[in-house]
Amino acid sequence: MKKNLLKGAAASVIVLTTLAFTTMKKEINIKESNVTWTGKKVTGSHTGTIQLKSGFFHMEDQNLVGGEFVIDMTSLTNTDLSGENKQKLEGHLKSEDFFGVEKHPTAKLVITSVASKGNGTYGVVGNLTIKNITKPITFDLEMKNNVANAKLSIDRSKYDVKYGSGSFFDDLGDKTIYDNFDLEVNLKF
Repeated sequence: MKKNLLKGAAASVIVLTTLAFTTMKKEINIKESNVTWTGKKVTGSHTGTIQLKSGFFHMEDQNLVGGEFVIDMTSLTNTDLSGENKQKLEGHLKSEDFFGVEKHPTAKLVITSVASKGNGTYGVVGNLTIKNITKPITFDLEMKNNVANAKLSIDRSKYDVKYGSGSFFDDLGDKTIYDNFDLEVNLKF
């Protein structure tokens, strides 16, 4: 009886220890989440949205430890223009001049490391893949009440998106498009 009691207690300790350090996968609600982009040029800027195809966070003891997100590049839309101008800009952004969505319909972000900064804020390091080119990226992410927010600045020239870039072409003048574009991310899980 004593042996069975000790075995049962030992098994309980092992199970509780395992549960205490279990990694949990939290799926992103892609319908309630949104990603807004802003691209700037010498003469102004454009804004729009892009949708997630899928995504999840890995949590351990209520702390962020990883995650992976697939972005649907075909969903790229412009929100500051209308009519023919809107259609032209969206078509150009989806073309080979920019993101080549026919050949590269998705982009991907994989979180590779995370450091807590306190109060639900994390410093995140990840690998971002656009047009089958993967580069490291860092950003801060805030998590509270099953919502995660982040602002990212991405240098498009690192992903072979060169159109209108002053880094690659001379004498563009007021037709220069800045290399960095910004993403404002609001994820619900």
